Amino acid sequence: MQRRELLKTAAWLPATALPMAAALAPAPARAKSLGEPQAFDFAWLKGRAQALANSAFIAPSTQLPNAIADLTWDQYQAIRFRPEHALWAKDGLPFQLRFFHPGLYFKTPVKLHEVVDGKAQEIAYQSSLFDFGKSGIHWGSLPENLGFAGFSVFFHTDPTADVAAFLGASYFRAVGGDKQYGMSTRGLAIDCGMDRAEEFPRFTDFWFEKPSKDSNRLTVYALMDSPSIAGAYRFDIGPGGTLIIDVDSALYPRKPIERLGIAPLTSMFLYGENDRRMATDWRPEIHDSDGLAMNTGAGEWIWRPLTNPVNLRFNAYADDNPRGFGLMQRDRNFDHYQDDGVFYDKRPSVWVEPRGKGASSGWGKGSVQLVEIPTIDETFDNIVAFWNPAEKPQPGEELLFTYRLYWGAAAPFAPALAQVVATRTGIGGVVGQKRQYFSWRFAVDFTGGSLALLGRDAKVEPVITASRGQIEITSARPQHEIGGYRAMFDLKPTDDSTQPIDLRLFLRLDGQPLTETWLYQWTPPAPADRKF
Repeated sequence: MQRRELLKTAAWLPATALPMAAALAPAPARAKSLGEPQAFDFAWLKGRAQALANSAFIAPSTQLPNAIADLTWDQYQAIRFRPEHALWAKDGLPFQLRFFHPGLYFKTPVKLHEVVDGKAQEIAYQSSLFDFGKSGIHWGSLPENLGFAGFSVFFHTDPTADVAAFLGASYFRAVGGDKQYGMSTRGLAIDCGMDRAEEFPRFTDFWFEKPSKDSNRLTVYALMDSPSIAGAYRFDIGPGGTLIIDVDSALYPRKPIERLGIAPLTSMFLYGENDRRMATDWRPEIHDSDGLAMNTGAGEWIWRPLTNPVNLRFNAYADDNPRGFGLMQRDRNFDHYQDDGVFYDKRPSVWVEPRGKGASSGWGKGSVQLVEIPTIDETFDNIVAFWNPAEKPQPGEELLFTYRLYWGAAAPFAPALAQVVATRTGIGGVVGQKRQYFSWRFAVDFTGGSLALLGRDAKVEPVITASRGQIEITSARPQHEIGGYRAMFDLKPTDDSTQPIDLRLFLRLDGQPLTETWLYQWTPPAPADRKF
């Protein structure tokens, strides 16, 4: 629930400043600094994280002043950073930073620092940096050592809209050319999807390296701490039509960790064309992402449509040196969502490209893991995907992972093969003929690759396998409306089990694959519910 509550703030992150209240605090020329400048670089930060890991974990205080401890949603929404006092607002630089105020779900302040010429100074919290609007808070009633909740990044191409935001635990989000927030990423996941409480490492401190006047990238550093691990992070953020974040991480376990999640992606799937279980809303589809895409170390491209399962579902896809994976929003047709408020058709996809592990150029052996959690509401993020290394982290180790995150409308890399563009399911059987038993129909649409070049008499073959059950009524035929092919088949359960069935499908011609591989996991209904 902690993770879900953090992400209920999705609508707040990209908001711009409200009109100033009538009575404002006297405004500083810029945020004040605390203490004397101290030498800073990434090597120092890694040393700090390693020292933390060698000491006992100290839980942070979540005690806030009474004035902001029990803010309602609307009251917290009313608090806005005063944009004219953003960091570097007076310096004519391509980047500016604005800060989030503690309160609501964000009860543990973080420390923020500016780095200039290799020297770092902490940025002092000042209530006069904020417009408290109709929150009911008077600017002079708060202590001046309160701290901040996080920050947002603005780029000179549009100074009214942020391009990235870091807020809550180790969560951060960004936007591509559509300027629409959607799914989130995290610095790290620990024991996600297990039968015990998940641990949420948090960023305790951030450092902002002051950019040059002609820079198009912003460097942000972060210190991570949690009961199981400490870590140092460097983020190089490059805004654009596809926003890129290069991540360097150094992790230092305090104790053995059973399930470590590297580059965790967090999204929402309530229902879509393939899974209508929770489709009680007037909108045809509601999701931030519709599938998990993977490019394996062997070069195979895989597409796994997302679902909203009845029970928590966990899958692990073993690999060796993966080339990439991501949670994607492939369906970008407004008509499929009909949402003119939060624009699910514009939600960014996020692709993870592994760059190295320690001195290695790859991530080695492990698995891409997918957790699907039942949800009844679109404000709950219920999908998590991450890389889990095969070797379990141990105390005293240094784990180095580097990777690149791409935020945009599409993956930065695409196979030469055709891709899945839609998955639909429903009752099986032959229309017009009486059904003698229960079966379930799957229809998968492919476009791209060489499908448009195929002759009318091409013998396209659907290659279908199932972990159990009987495959029947198979076909693959052209779909001229989409310029591609549709594969169809029925799956007949052959036992009374309600355990999930794993399905696999691709199209081939003359023994050669034409498409990426479609994976699916379907849960048969109980025998009493198998209506036909």
